[in-house]
Amino acid sequence: MGRIIVIHSYKGGTGKTLLSVNLAAAYAKEGKRVCLLDLDFRAPSLQSIFRLGGSKYWLNDYLNGSCEIGKVLVDYTPECECNGNMYVGLANPATEALRDMSAKDRKWEMRALGRLLSLKNTVLNDMELDYLIYDTSPGLQYSSINAIVSADVVLVVSTIDRSDVEGTTRMVHELYDLFEKKTAILMNKVPCEFLSTQLERDSVIKRFESTHTLPVLKVIPCYCDVLRAGGSKIFVRDEPEHAFAKHVNDIALKIDSF
Repeated sequence: MGRIIVIHSYKGGTGKTLLSVNLAAAYAKEGKRVCLLDLDFRAPSLQSIFRLGGSKYWLNDYLNGSCEIGKVLVDYTPECECNGNMYVGLANPATEALRDMSAKDRKWEMRALGRLLSLKNTVLNDMELDYLIYDTSPGLQYSSINAIVSADVVLVVSTIDRSDVEGTTRMVHELYDLFEKKTAILMNKVPCEFLSTQLERDSVIKRFESTHTLPVLKVIPCYCDVLRAGGSKIFVRDEPEHAFAKHVNDIALKIDSF
């Protein structure tokens, strides 16, 4: 049976979406069957990365019970240039859709959780996928909590910004410890001067891990050219020799043994 991987963060701007996209591409490049879903209904961004045109059905429609998941998924395999398969499900970026999703009540969210939980059978099993990856809203949104409840593995992306570290620590104690999921931290956009030696790298990890019980799965430096690309590249596909792409490939390997 395949695994559900959730990419989450305390706040926006951590690079969560870029990591989600490249992780999905890394698995597909290895020959795996992967599906990437945009569950960030407050600020969906996968549409701008994949440029799939106007979709007839969105993940919003699936969670609303208006369609089945097969009508939402788009086969991105040809564009991915991979040995496996990659499917993408997008959230509706229209302003009206953002307002509609923000107004959902708890009753709707409970029904949406049931729809998410059913994906384990309808997507992972029926489509024989190896991985289902969720890019979520930052913070404690219902959609993110629902995704975490349905997950097998949760990766929490954090920078070294003090408010980010403190917020992530609170989430660990108040959310992740409660659900007892396999969870690890990805420290992203770490200034290179903090990582010039192994001793300094270990010091950064130790300082972060001392605030909670979660392991740091990977420390990823801040690369100016990745920031300059502004989401226009899937580095695992477009620049496979780039250090960032190699970090993502290493994350994929570590998840498999996590």
